[in-house]
Amino acid sequence: MPKVRHYADLVASLAGLMWLMLYWSISISLHIGSPEPAMAALLLLGSMILISFVHRPVRVMLSRYHVRKRRTEMWMHILALPLTLAFLFASVIDHVISPMTGVQKMLLFNVLATASWLVFVVTLLMKLFVRAISERRTKNEA
Repeated sequence: MPKVRHYADLVASLAGLMWLMLYWSISISLHIGSPEPAMAALLLLGSMILISFVHRPVRVMLSRYHVRKRRTEMWMHILALPLTLAFLFASVIDHVISPMTGVQKMLLFNVLATASWLVFVVTLLMKLFVRAISERRTKNEA
């Protein structure tokens, strides 16, 4: 069972990193005024999704409960929470300081999504550390 958890943690972390790459490539595309970075990220992301749907061993591994659970936790960290916070922060900044452009709002979302992904990864590492210590204690007691 622990190998499935490690695999689920790895898959969720890498999936989050891929989506962050897409988010940041959109910001870079908006900043330079060219769609090439976003198109390259979309091509890479589409290829990874296609491979995961077509390649049977990957499809079977991704359908396991632990992987689905970790990926749902990752989505909550890199999409739901940053979207909500970015909307609230942008609204407050718009009304209190000055209006924000779309590029600035996207940058705010990217910063919050990256911070949330880092929190997700640190949480997974802490869970791994606690699990390793508890397993070591049970082995020493037995």
